[in-house]
Amino acid sequence: MEEAKKNVLITNMTSNLPTLRKRLNISQTDLGEKIGVNRSTVAAIENGKRKMTWNTFLSLVFFFTKHRETDSLLNAMEIYTDDFNEFIKN
Repeated sequence: MEEAKKNVLITNMTSNLPTLRKRLNISQTDLGEKIGVNRSTVAAIENGKRKMTWNTFLSLVFFFTKHRETDSLLNAMEIYTDDFNEFIKN
C-alpha cells in the first residue's frame, strides 16, 4: 500500500479515535494497555501532538474490529476501506 494511502487511513483513525473510544466507554489508559502503548501516547495522538505509527494503526484496527459497537463504524469513517482490505488479504 502506498504511503499516501496509509497516511489517509492514519489521519482518519486519529480524528475518529476519541469517538471510537467513547463508543466502547474505554479510557485512554485501558486502550493503551490493550494495544501496547501507554496512556500518554494515546492522549498525544488524540491531541495531535504525536503522529500515529502504522503499527499503532494496525493494532487499533484489530482492536476496534473485534467489537460490534465499533466494527461497522470503521468503514463509515473510511478507516477500514476496500483498499486496506485488499492490502491485508494480500
